[in-house]
Amino acid sequence: MFRISQFMREVLNPTPIGPKRNPPGPVVIWNLVRRCNLTCKHCYSISADTDFPNELNTDQVFHVMDDLKQFRVPVLILSGGEPLLRPDIFDIAHRAKEMGFYTALSTNGTLIDEKNIDKIAAVGFDYLGISIDGIAETHDKFRRKDGAFDASMTGLRLCRDRDIKVGLRFTMTQDNSHELPQLIELMERERIDKFYFSHLNYAGRGNKNKKDDVFLNTTRWAMDLLFDHAMNEARQGKSTEFVTGNNDADGVYLLHWVERYFPEKAEHIRAKLVQWGGNSSGVNISNIDNQGYVHPDTMWWHYNLGNVKERPFSEIWMDTSDPIMAGLKASPRKISGRCGQCQFFDICGGNTRVRALQVTDDPWSEDPACYLTDQEIGLSDNTETPQPTVVKAG
Repeated sequence: MFRISQFMREVLNPTPIGPKRNPPGPVVIWNLVRRCNLTCKHCYSISADTDFPNELNTDQVFHVMDDLKQFRVPVLILSGGEPLLRPDIFDIAHRAKEMGFYTALSTNGTLIDEKNIDKIAAVGFDYLGISIDGIAETHDKFRRKDGAFDASMTGLRLCRDRDIKVGLRFTMTQDNSHELPQLIELMERERIDKFYFSHLNYAGRGNKNKKDDVFLNTTRWAMDLLFDHAMNEARQGKSTEFVTGNNDADGVYLLHWVERYFPEKAEHIRAKLVQWGGNSSGVNISNIDNQGYVHPDTMWWHYNLGNVKERPFSEIWMDTSDPIMAGLKASPRKISGRCGQCQFFDICGGNTRVRALQVTDDPWSEDPACYLTDQEIGLSDNTETPQPTVVKAG
């Protein structure tokens, strides 16, 4: 995750460059259930409204939680499918909070209503993210369900009014990029705390829809828009957060943005970006799926590292006899092509390996979704920097 707002505050009020501190254990994104009431176009877990076999029962989940706590995992993100369809979700969430985990819920929001908002509020979730893919018709088309947008907005407002920290989660494709400005306006109008912008990653239905991935210039336009809004909010002293995921080239693009508008802060921001370090799949980010299989992150569902029913997560996660885990945990990672030659590799870390795998069958090849020019990554002095595309509705 790339925290844009945090870096904007660093531009305005620099803090000392201390030693890099990795979290004590990885963040665990836990797909507790695969069942979902929606069938979204870009779903990485290819969920459906049916029960899936061999999912962990409550006792097994609690046993894994004990191991995660011992392994010093700091964060549990409870996800699905739609996690609110799991009958014991509140038992699991309460136990996570009692054990001291930072506990988040990732939901489509359509099942949050007056009947369960008290139970949701009683958990004390540290964060609740609701996925929104556009305004009204666009969202319903992506979610393949009429009325999904209105239902999600109802859930979002209920959470906001109960003082639950809630955020919008937006995955951009060529079909919905033009509505990004409207979604940011929605965030401001609805007084939402956080905006999570996800680049389309090639996994699950997202892999099947990679032909719809946005053009690289559209990505640049979107990032400029997010940078401008995050800076304006930081200048006003607001605590709202703009963050991105699934494309660590965002850090390098931010550095160029800072060089253009705040050149006197560029050296400081570069040092902070190196401290961040880019992609951390298989290191500081992890995933457990509904059947207990462990993956380097949520986009690696096709690749199993082991199963928590058979081996403790803590043992699976540290096992570098697996070639993928050995490669992901290598520092620096050995990446070929443009990524390997990039002068900003220490910021990006080679970006998203699963995207390279899906396109080239080689997890260590260059990331095909890097939207920076050869000139911008130090490979050429002759490449013209593309101008951001202005995306218009329709």
